[in-house]
This record gives sequence, C-alpha cells and structure tokens, in this order.
Amino acid sequence: MSLRRADQSGDLDWIVSAHGEVYESQFGWDTSFRKLVAEIVADFAATCDPSREAAWIAEADGQRAGCVMLVAGAEPGVAQLRVLLVTGAARGLGLGGKLVGECLAFAREAGYRRVTLWTVDECVSARRIYEGVGFTLTGEEPHPGFGHPLTGQTWTLDL
Repeated sequence: MSLRRADQSGDLDWIVSAHGEVYESQFGWDTSFRKLVAEIVADFAATCDPSREAAWIAEADGQRAGCVMLVAGAEPGVAQLRVLLVTGAARGLGLGGKLVGECLAFAREAGYRRVTLWTVDECVSARRIYEGVGFTLTGEEPHPGFGHPLTGQTWTLDL
C-alpha cells in the first residue's frame, strides 16, 4: 500500500465516484451526497493553492483504495480535512489512519494552527480515526441527511 498526491488523470473523478458508490452501498445515501462531494472536489480543482492545500490517494495492490483532502478553511490558520474515504476492499489495512496522518503532517508544515472537519454520526469508523489522532467533538446539529435524517458533527484538532 502507498500514498501519493491526487495529481494523476482521473484521481479527482475517482474521489467523486468512489464516494457515491461506497456511501450508497454502505448507508443507502442518495445522489445528494455525490453532488456535495462533486462540489467539494470542483472547488478544490478550481482554487487549490498547492502550498496550503492538497489531496492524496491511497493505493493497495496498484488500485485506488482511499483518499483525503486538506483545504484552507474560512478562518485564517484553520484548515479543513475533507472527503476521507477507504474502499470496502481496503478496510482494515490502516489506510484511513495513514491518510489522516499525511493530511495532518501537511497541515503542520503549511503553518495551520487548527484543523476542523464535518462528518455525520453514521460514520463510526472514520470517527474512531479522528478521535485516535486527537480530534474532539465540538458541535452537533440535526442534518436532513442524504436520503434520511442524520446528526452532523464538527470535530476540531489544535495542532
């Protein structure tokens, strides 16, 4: 398994497609989630500052198996971790932790003082990774969901 920047042809398209497929299969989420991920990826592609923002792809057996992004937040000194995903076939290999670790190392090098992320209560495995590296839950709110109601969660890590 390996990590690399998401800079090869098809990487950003794969991030959108994989999210749609995995979350529909795992949670029954509808296409509104794929639309959200597509917007996140399109914003990244259009405005990425490579000195402060990056995306990574995890590969297992030569195939894309996971991803994550770090983007500048609205507040100076604060970054957002976005679109963490590990495919079902690659779960249990530690890719999620490696992706988040790479993301946080980059955030520190880029001079961020804090990283935030938004997730939902159904994403238990991802939350375990976030908690394991020191993120703390800083807010919860009802979310209309992606086909059924969810609880949105904001997590924060001071670097």
